[in-house]
Amino acid sequence: MRNTPRIWQLVDAKRDEMIALADRVWETPEPLYTERRSAAAHVEALEQQGFRVEAGVAGIPTAIMAEAGEGGPVIAILGEYDALPGLSQQAGIAEPKPVEGQNGAGHGCGHNLLGAGALFAATAVKDWLAERGIQGRVRYYGCPAEEGGAGKTFMVRAGLFDDADIAITWHPDSFAGVAPAIALANTRVDFTFTGRASHAAAAPELGRSALDAVELMNVGVNYMREHMNSEARVHYAILDAGGIAPNVVQPRAKVRYAIRNTDVAGMRALFERVRKIAQGAALMTETTLAVKVVSAFSNLVGNRPLEEAMQAEFDRLGPPEFDEADRAYAAAIRATLDQGDIRAAFRSAGLPFDPSMDLCDTIVPLDAPRRPAVGSTDVGDVSWVVPTVQAHGATCATGTPFHSWQLTAQGQSPHAHKGMIHAAKVMAATATAALENPDLIARAKADLARRLEGQRYESPIPAEIPPPLDMAKG
Repeated sequence: MRNTPRIWQLVDAKRDEMIALADRVWETPEPLYTERRSAAAHVEALEQQGFRVEAGVAGIPTAIMAEAGEGGPVIAILGEYDALPGLSQQAGIAEPKPVEGQNGAGHGCGHNLLGAGALFAATAVKDWLAERGIQGRVRYYGCPAEEGGAGKTFMVRAGLFDDADIAITWHPDSFAGVAPAIALANTRVDFTFTGRASHAAAAPELGRSALDAVELMNVGVNYMREHMNSEARVHYAILDAGGIAPNVVQPRAKVRYAIRNTDVAGMRALFERVRKIAQGAALMTETTLAVKVVSAFSNLVGNRPLEEAMQAEFDRLGPPEFDEADRAYAAAIRATLDQGDIRAAFRSAGLPFDPSMDLCDTIVPLDAPRRPAVGSTDVGDVSWVVPTVQAHGATCATGTPFHSWQLTAQGQSPHAHKGMIHAAKVMAATATAALENPDLIARAKADLARRLEGQRYESPIPAEIPPPLDMAKG
C-alpha cells in the first residue's frame, strides 16, 4: 500500500462536507456581487471548521477573509462562488434543460467547486498546523465577482493581501496540472450616450440618436481591430438600446466594453483608443458621452518555484481516479460537443489528441507545449503583490467548453466531486510544502521580484471607483 501523506488524509476526512458545500452553492447560483446565500454558506462552513471569520471585507458584502493558526508565514488560499447569468441547467443530464426558479443563472464555470475545494484545502492545512504544532497561518479568501466584477482587485486595493507570503488557488478544467501563468489585463467600461428623442418619421431632423452613436462606435472599434496587437481582445454588449420603439429616435443608449491586453499598460493604451472612437461617435451624432470604468484586472504574473512545487505534488498524487459510471456520463456530454471544442482543449493542455479520453487520465507536464486559451482573471492582481500559483483540476469531460450548459450540468456529478477533492489535495500539499520549507517561500518571493523588474503594483481601478455592487443588473 502506498504511503499516503497526512495532508491528503486530512483532505479526505472532509470530503463529505466539501461535496455538500459545493452542491449547496450549485443549488443557489448567484451572479457577481449578489452571492449572499453562497457567501453565507461559506461563512457557516468556516465557522464550523474553527476559522476566525471576517465577512464583508473591502466594502463588499459577499467578500470573506478567514484565518487559522498563529505566527509564522501566511498562506493564502483563494476561493470563488459566483455564477453566470443565462446558464441555468439541470444537473446530471446530457441535454439542455434550465432549472425553474434559478432566475436563469448557473454555475457554468465551476465556481461552486472552486470555492468548496479551496475552503477545505485551507481546512486541511489548518488541521495539519494544529497537529504539527508549527507556527504559521492559513487564510481563506472568499472572493466574489470573478466573472467580470474584479472582486479580488478591490480586495488587493484594500490591502487584504499585504501580509500574505504565498497565494494558492485552482480552477476547474478538463485536465489536471499546474495552470499556465497566462491571463490578459482587462477592463470593463460603460459608454453611455445621451441624445434627443423625436418622432422618427414626422421630425427625424430634430432627433439626435444615441443608438446611432453606439453603432458608429462599434464600427470604429471593428476597424481598429486590424490595427492593434494580435494578443489584445475587445468585446462589447449593448446594455441599453434606448427602448423598443423603432419610430422613436432613441435618446439614450449604453454599451459595455471589455478591453484586454497583455499587460496593464497596454490595456490602458488600448482603452484610450476606444475612448477616442467613442468621442468621435458622439461628435458625429451630436450626442453627449459619459465614460465609466466598472472593473479591471491585471495580467497574471507566474512563479516558477511555486509552479515546480505544485507540479511535484501533482506527480506524487497522480491523476484522479474515475470509474466507469463517471466515464459513461462524460461520454454522453462529449457526444453533445463540437469536435473543435474537444481538439482545442487538448491543444490548450499541450497534449496529443485522444478521442477515447472522456475524462482526464494523466497529469499535464509542467512544460507541455501548450496553446492555452487566453482569458482574464482577477487572480492576476493577487499575483502582482503575492507569489501565486494556480492548479487546474479535472472536473469535467475533456473538451467541455466553459460558460456552457454542459459545464453547469456536470457541476454536481461524482466526477466533478472527485476532481475537486483531487485539486484540494494538491493545493493543501503545496501549502504544507511551503510551511515546511521556508526556502521555497524565499525563492518564490525572489522570483516575483525578478519578474516585476522594479515595477510596483498599481491598481488598474481608479481609487475613486467603488466595487460595482449592482453590476449584475447591467
